[in-house]
Parts: sequence; structure tokens; C-alpha cells
Amino acid sequence: MTLIKSISGIRGTIGGSSGTNLSPLDVVRFTSAYAQWLTQKNKGKITVVTGRDARISGEMVHSLVNQTLVGMGVDVIDLGLSTTPTVALMVPSEKAQGGIVLTASHNPKQWNALKLLNENGEFINAASGAAVLDFASTEAFEYATVDNLGKIIKKDDAIQAHIAACLAMQWTQTEAIQQSTFKVVVDGVNSSGGIAIPNLLHALGIEVVKIHCIPNGEFPHNPEPLKEHLTDLCEAVLKHQADFGIAVDPDVDRLVFVDEKGNLFGEEYTLVACADYILGKTPGATVSNLSSTRALADLTKSYGQRYTASAVGEVNVVTEMKTSQAVIGGEGNGGVIYPELHYGRDALVGVVLFLSLLVERKISVSELRSTYTDYYMSKNKISLEEGMEVDAILKTLEGHYSNDEINTIDGLKIDFETAWVHLRKSNTEPIIRIYTEARSQQEADELASRFGKEIKALF
Repeated sequence: MTLIKSISGIRGTIGGSSGTNLSPLDVVRFTSAYAQWLTQKNKGKITVVTGRDARISGEMVHSLVNQTLVGMGVDVIDLGLSTTPTVALMVPSEKAQGGIVLTASHNPKQWNALKLLNENGEFINAASGAAVLDFASTEAFEYATVDNLGKIIKKDDAIQAHIAACLAMQWTQTEAIQQSTFKVVVDGVNSSGGIAIPNLLHALGIEVVKIHCIPNGEFPHNPEPLKEHLTDLCEAVLKHQADFGIAVDPDVDRLVFVDEKGNLFGEEYTLVACADYILGKTPGATVSNLSSTRALADLTKSYGQRYTASAVGEVNVVTEMKTSQAVIGGEGNGGVIYPELHYGRDALVGVVLFLSLLVERKISVSELRSTYTDYYMSKNKISLEEGMEVDAILKTLEGHYSNDEINTIDGLKIDFETAWVHLRKSNTEPIIRIYTEARSQQEADELASRFGKEIKALF
């Protein structure tokens, strides 16, 4: 089993031995380290916002985190069952010094993680993460005396506050959406999205059909919102004659749509559609990561604006967005970052922007999709084996393709005339990811297969 420490947090499988899995000892150790880091960089009393998704281990891990923070002299604002973007939004709202989200995002139910946030509700950067890991490795913790223990404050209205903030955004077409007759099917993968997304839609006067919306952590399918995992949603859209379907991952920072014909809108095109709406209102730059579709660059250029790509990982996208003063950005996995509200992937924001675009254009979801350039992506992976030198493999391949356009800011990306391949070591799983994109699915699949074989030939 596995324990992974990266810019995406402290992530591992539940059970097993300390140091190789996310055991209770590891939860306490890394929470203590994070609290020590906060104490070192702040003066006075420290407050941390916590929240969790609905996975089975969530309550256990959340309790350990909360009580460890109390033991470190930290006050806790406990949101309970929540979403990653909700916790992110509440950190600055509550004037807290940090936040911890207990979620392994799209990983299967065996996994959980500590996502660590700074005072702005953004993921801590690599340097801060290294400092936390250093405290963890040395166990240089200073626990509080009995008179200086922290306290836990329960807050049960955070999701509703999040919804209200989304409806209050400048370009939200609240009235027009409320006057529509949309019927929407929601797949909440039996996690907190089964609460947040239906509540948002109800606030907009939309008829909701719920599937897999009981927040018990028993994921009915692989929780990563990809085409092959969303057959139930596609079938439900057709069965209920809905206008479209919505799927989110367990912590509600990824968003995928299904059109009225039961076809995937495409997770890569969630950001494209939301950017289309915002660029029509607020011209400016856009950002996505190196593994995201070219369609966003095409769209941005059609508005006469500038597109840039970052390394994979939300913190890297946010850094580039701030540098380029982007009006919207995100990742091709269905993650939408809209700075007006906060610098974090937010499925609730994505739903609101998408609905606003639909009512403004007065078109169906399938008609909207037909307005964007068609690209096809293949997403594959190779499990890492002991002794595999990923950097050396990628360096060898870089030499093989030195005559093509090369980008090495995050693994190896090779741009060909009508296609690209991106090879990188995952931040969240012990795998090498192989992402390709081309103008046909066959070409994308063949390109991925080719590079998979080339990688395997090198180890």
C-alpha cells in the first residue's frame, strides 16, 4: 500500500503499518507538523478550518485531525461533511490561519488524505510543504499545556454560505436561470457533492433528479468522473428526459457534464465552456495545465486574449494565474478556478457559470459542445515498479524527440503538429501518467499506446 507526500497533500491508503500507509499515527504526525509550521509563521492564537468528504474513513481521520490540533493549542472551526472549495472559501471568511480538508479527491475508497491550505484558503506551495515535512520527519512538535489547549467550534452552514457566494458573483444569471425549466440529473458519487450540488440547483429553482447522492462513502463506481465510470448518469439523463447531467468527484472540485442525448460533454470542456462565458464578460488571460486540451488555447485566442500553460497541480495553476492576471483558469480534469470568488477548483462555481452560459445563449448542451474545436484525449498510466528511474526514462525520451517542441517544466511534454503527449510522474498515485491529445480518438489512443511501449522498453 502507499503513502504519498506531494503538493497535493499527504495521501495514502488506510490501514497497515505506520510510515507506509496513512495510519492514525501518520495522521497525528502530519497534523502536528502542519500546526507547528503555522505556529512558527504566525503570532498569537492559531485557528484552522477543517472539513471532510463522505468516504468511510473520513470521520475517523477528521476526529484525529481535530483533536491533534486542539492538543497543539489550535482552535478548530469544524465544517463537518463539506467540500474542498467550501473549506477553501471559509478559511479567509473566518479569518483563519489555515485549513485542512480530509479527502483523497478522486481516489478509491481505500484512500484518504490531508489537503493543507494557507491563510488564503489556497494549497500550500512546495516550499511550505517541505517545511511541514521537515517538522514531521524530526517530530519537532511543541504540544500545548492544559491551560492552552485549543477548542472546537462547529459550523454547519458553510455549504449554504458557499452557495450564497456563488449566486452573488457578478456574472451569475440568477433570475434567468430561475425562470428556466431545466431538469438536471446529479451523480454525487455518494459523497458531499450529493448535498452541495442539489442544494445549489434547488436555490436556482431547478428540478433535480438525484442518483448516488447518499453521503455514506460507498462509492457506486470509480469516483474519478471519467466517461467509463458515468454510464449510470448517462442512462439516467435519457430515462428522465433531463436537459443535462452533472457528475462531481467526492470532494467536489471536479465537474463533468452529460448532454441531453446522454453523451459526455467532456471533462476537458468544462473549463472551456466556463471560460467562454467569462471571456465574453471580462476579457483577459486564461491558464490551464500542460495536460489540458488545446481547445482552451483556441478559445482564448478567438477572443484575442493570451493563454499560458502551467505545471500540473492546482497550486501551480494558481501561481501562473496570478502571474498572468488570468480572469479564469483551471485544469482539464473538470477543475474550474474563478478568482472573483477564490483561487481554487470549485464545481459549484463551474455549475453556476455553465448554467449562466446556457441561459444566455439559449441553446442545448449538445449545441453548445458543437461550437468548440474537437479534440480527443487518451489518458493512460503505467504502475511504478521498484527501481524505476522515471527522470532518467523521460530524459532518454527527450533526447529521442529533440527535433520536436519540448516542454520539461513538469515531466516531459512533446508537441507535434496536430497532437501532443505529456508524460509525468503522478502527484497522487505511484504511476507514470501518459496523456495524449489529437484530432481523432484513434490517433490519440495510438499515440498513447506507442509511448507506453517506448517507456516500458526503457526499464
